[in-house]
Amino acid sequence: MLTSVDPDVIRALSDPLRLQIVTLLARETLCTTHLVEETGAKQTNLSNHLKVLREAGLVETEPCGRFTYYRLRPEVLAELSEQFAALAGSARTAGENKRACP
Repeated sequence: MLTSVDPDVIRALSDPLRLQIVTLLARETLCTTHLVEETGAKQTNLSNHLKVLREAGLVETEPCGRFTYYRLRPEVLAELSEQFAALAGSARTAGENKRACP
């Protein structure tokens, strides 16, 4: 059964640009310059979205000279996937569990 879905992770993934960033990072580790090129977003806007993703635990950083690379943390997405799979499993049997009205 679903115990707890981190609301910060859900909120972080709910924004279309952040979801695009996560999709890009699922393919390769990228720096901010690459993400600006890929998304067309302004660097300051992108940095704010990356901060949200970092704070939610979805991405981690790797300094490389004067650049910062971003890498997706797949274990966080795997855990979220397991939690939603458990929720779906619970929902499949929900029709059999009907609470009587008072």
